[in-house]
Amino acid sequence: MSITAWIAVLVTIVTVYCLIKRYETRLVLFVAGMFLCCISMKPMMGLDQFAKSMTNSALIMAICSSLGFAYCITLTKCDRHLVTFLSAPLKSVGLFLIPAATAITMFVNVALPSAAGCAAAVGTTFIPVMVRAGIRPAAAGAAILMGTFGSVLAPGLSHNNYVAKISNMDVMDVIALHTPFSLIMMAIGVVGIAIVCFVLHDNKPTKEELDAYTGKDDTEITKINFLKVLAPLVPLIILVLGNTKVPLLKMGVAQAMVIGTIYTLFVAWVDPQKFTKEFFKGAGDGYASVMGIIIAAGVFAAGLNAAGLVAAFVDALKHSNDIARWGGSLGPFVLGVVTGSGDAATFAFNEAVTPHAPEFGMAVPNLGALALISGALGRTMSPIAGVTILVSGLAMVQPMQLCKRTAIPMIIAVIVLAFIMV
Repeated sequence: MSITAWIAVLVTIVTVYCLIKRYETRLVLFVAGMFLCCISMKPMMGLDQFAKSMTNSALIMAICSSLGFAYCITLTKCDRHLVTFLSAPLKSVGLFLIPAATAITMFVNVALPSAAGCAAAVGTTFIPVMVRAGIRPAAAGAAILMGTFGSVLAPGLSHNNYVAKISNMDVMDVIALHTPFSLIMMAIGVVGIAIVCFVLHDNKPTKEELDAYTGKDDTEITKINFLKVLAPLVPLIILVLGNTKVPLLKMGVAQAMVIGTIYTLFVAWVDPQKFTKEFFKGAGDGYASVMGIIIAAGVFAAGLNAAGLVAAFVDALKHSNDIARWGGSLGPFVLGVVTGSGDAATFAFNEAVTPHAPEFGMAVPNLGALALISGALGRTMSPIAGVTILVSGLAMVQPMQLCKRTAIPMIIAVIVLAFIMV
């Protein structure tokens, strides 16, 4: 490798360290990428990539509309109606409430792809219900955290849309491609969390743990509105039907999200002005947070390309399918664990390495999906992930109490993924 490639290795290590220390993700990736472009005497390569990523219409439409819809669902409490409806039949099933809650959270997370948003909606309702049903708070929180892996099947998930773009495929075709593998990972998560919680005797909460949830009934939905229950699912139903049985409904993610938003306004009938402001606030936050990471990750990938590290890595992958298998699975997984975010590592990997997949005998969508699934698995067992901290607060336990219950199933899942998906 060239001197600049070795410098890129050191810069990557420093970048990971900065992400672990929880410095601003976008700042870290942008500075690292521009530094590598400059020492490689190609500063415009980073700036051109920045401009290119800023105007990526397909991603902007899908991500911003999805976040706008999610904000409106939260404003109208439609998400809470859905969760309350799903939780009603599960209050008396004992320890089996843990895998049931995980499975339901995964289902809700497909409709609401934001891990934190889904966890807040589901956890606020489910955790007190589970504790009162005889489940320890740490297990209740871990069940919800495990369920936030479900977003990998969401049409509104930024990673699915990104892999679709670089693969020149429709997003629903990408999801169909990795759905069998994602469902296996979900099954491992549901069964794994149940086994771990059974071994830890999580069906015996203490009096102190029960007392902590006294007086939480004021947060519950007492009368379910079934039109509101349907609202979070409208875009998902449209996209699934449009790509399977009803050609008339075939449309993009953004169009489906707008239809879902209009439906939500009519069934909830809040102040239209406030509702509209909330939608565009969500769309703006989607550009600032999710698209911001994509843009910064693109600059970082441009820096790795300019320094020659990507070319060296791809050359190594050409000679070993095993390196591709473990690099595409364990790489984003480990970074997801140590940084608390599956986004930065997955976007950087898919930007820099995945487009070269045919050069080492793999398909672009397969490698891209492998990275997005493994990154999500890593984030699900990270004690410093934002969603972990949020759920630990709802459950009133330390984040590590959640992660020690999700860790073993997620480690098993990523190893299985590496063998079955490559």
